[in-house]
Amino acid sequence: MLQPDSGLDSAALADSIRGWATELGFSRVGITDTDLSEAAEGLREYLQAGHHGSMAWLAERERMRTLPEELHPGTTRVISLRMDYAPDDIGQSWEVLRDGERGYISRYALGRDYHKLVRKRLQKLADRIAVEIGSFGYRVFCDSAPIMEKPLAQKAGLGWRGKHTLTLSKDAGSYFFLGEIFTDLPLPIDAPVSNHCGSCTRCIDLCPTGAIISPYRLDARRCISYLTIEHKGSIDEELRTRMGNRIFGCDDCQLVCPFNKYAKVSMEADFAPRHGLGGLKLAELFAWDEATYLEKTEGMSIRRAGYESWLRNIAIALGNAPPSDEGQGALRSRLDHASPVVREHVDWALAQQQEKSRRDP
Repeated sequence: MLQPDSGLDSAALADSIRGWATELGFSRVGITDTDLSEAAEGLREYLQAGHHGSMAWLAERERMRTLPEELHPGTTRVISLRMDYAPDDIGQSWEVLRDGERGYISRYALGRDYHKLVRKRLQKLADRIAVEIGSFGYRVFCDSAPIMEKPLAQKAGLGWRGKHTLTLSKDAGSYFFLGEIFTDLPLPIDAPVSNHCGSCTRCIDLCPTGAIISPYRLDARRCISYLTIEHKGSIDEELRTRMGNRIFGCDDCQLVCPFNKYAKVSMEADFAPRHGLGGLKLAELFAWDEATYLEKTEGMSIRRAGYESWLRNIAIALGNAPPSDEGQGALRSRLDHASPVVREHVDWALAQQQEKSRRDP
């Protein structure tokens, strides 16, 4: 641990850290303390309301989430960093969403899994700090431990909590990943920024499933990102019809946000869309066997869903798609799938397709 009388120029070091972080591809750096008492109360209310759904891990380590110094003893400061991920064709997302025959995947998941890339860059930044000042106490994170990343980023001045609960920046929107370095360095603390959502309710009004139940409150049990990625098993029929062609995640609340016109296009080649997944036809994606799924999603966040949920999600999208022989043929090919979850959603989707065919022969 660095000693208080080490003669360190903390302000100069903070400035240097910002410069080194920029060289490593981070777009913004903020520094804060470890006090999460205000966020802890919000988390407690969220869990008590059951809005976390089946994500039991949120409750299991509730205390550690709100006490960074327990997760990494000796921590007195958190260096919070932002890395932009928006692809250059982000504006074409609406085109895919309007085309019921194509599958929509959240734009953050189209490239390489960000966890590893961001963590490696954070480690390089920590190594660079050590070159300058010698050994110091730290640990790097990127959505990889029980950490309240968004409240820390907001305390560090990287943005404010939007009504959709994402972190929003006035000059960069919300298309960015967060990473942290927990450290014992006595760095100067940055001030939070003010909230600029004002009277805007576009994210609330547009949410397909009504998951944003009020400003700054999200019920994950209705959120398409939760349903398509975290939730396993059957999805409520009432929610299926609202999911449209979203097969992994959902960006609607971001796409409609006025501040995302300022979002920065990512310069990271690893975040560029892979394998044409920005808008492939549902029937083509549904035809993938598990080996193809694993091959095409290697090193990508899409792996988090798993093959069974991948097929379940696409089956729902096919059920919501315009009626077609191709779509119905794709669904029939999975009628005898080994998974009862897949079979259930295929049966539902076929019934949806056939009903639409009768209405619009």
